[in-house]
Amino acid sequence: MIRKYFSGSFIISGIGLILAAGIGWIYSHTLAGLLQGLMVAVILALLEVSLSFDNAIVNAVVLRDMTPQWRHRFLTWGMLIAVFGMRLVFPLVIVTAVSGVSPWAALKMAAFAPDEYAAIMLQAHLQVSAFGGSFLMLVALKFFYDKNKHEHWITWLEKPVALLGRVKAVEVGITLAFLMIVGRQVEPDHRLPFLYAGLMGVLIFLAVDGLGEWLETAGGPTKNAQRASAGLFIYLEVLDASFSFDGVVGAFAITHNLFIIMIGLSIGAFFVRSLTMMFVEQQTLARFLSLEHGAFSAIGALAIIMMLDPILHLPEWFTGLIGAGIIVLALIWSVTKNPKGLSARMKSK
Repeated sequence: MIRKYFSGSFIISGIGLILAAGIGWIYSHTLAGLLQGLMVAVILALLEVSLSFDNAIVNAVVLRDMTPQWRHRFLTWGMLIAVFGMRLVFPLVIVTAVSGVSPWAALKMAAFAPDEYAAIMLQAHLQVSAFGGSFLMLVALKFFYDKNKHEHWITWLEKPVALLGRVKAVEVGITLAFLMIVGRQVEPDHRLPFLYAGLMGVLIFLAVDGLGEWLETAGGPTKNAQRASAGLFIYLEVLDASFSFDGVVGAFAITHNLFIIMIGLSIGAFFVRSLTMMFVEQQTLARFLSLEHGAFSAIGALAIIMMLDPILHLPEWFTGLIGAGIIVLALIWSVTKNPKGLSARMKSK
């Protein structure tokens, strides 16, 4: 079963690690540089998987409602967007916007002046955290404030919270309130960019969510399914971008080489996609009932950490550890409360 879902990811990993080692050699012409390029790519791949494991679960939740055609597009078009769009183009766009240089000049800076390029990228970390944090907070809150949600993990907490879902746009109000509270603690010179980026995250979420609902109701039954899947595809791509923001910027604390960063994070992205398809086809979420709740809880924790970053910076490995810990707890809870789910999984093997 593992080979079915991960063979492609292992092949891509092999190619990527060879390229990373080659880039290390090109920049240093030493064996130490070659090994450094190889090891950094491995570390970045592991970091991406640890930070995005909850993303794989949420992707699986969304993919359940997509047509086979759009699932395939998520694995092809979506992968191209994830690899080249988020891991190469997005950093170039940030440097272009912050420094005012052309995209070509930004690319040359990445290739020949990586330290200067990394310094500009790190300057944008505050806005990136605000945007990604506000978007992900809305993703998590929308799940928990769904008044139609009947399954709960931590019942004594989730049931009262779900009742607040009857208040229209309660998740938007909470996100904006949290953004304003944190914004008051940000240094005055950085306060406006932080609040502006956070508001953009809220607006993008509302736009994508509204577009998805419109596509779901427009046209006949057949068109509805295709349109709804198209809306979900857009939602997944924006969600993936929000998860990627922190990892892409944080990667520059490990290395300043854009190309090794792209390779390492892309390897991780391929494994996340493989995990997503395994979760969907093996009906993992149906067998482990609390896993979905754990993933959205981990997203909420990540959102809070990202939005608090200007006043309380935590290392990326610690952020990934928190998310992984929440999901492990949800998995243990699922097995404890629903042992039949584990038995069914073992039989399917």
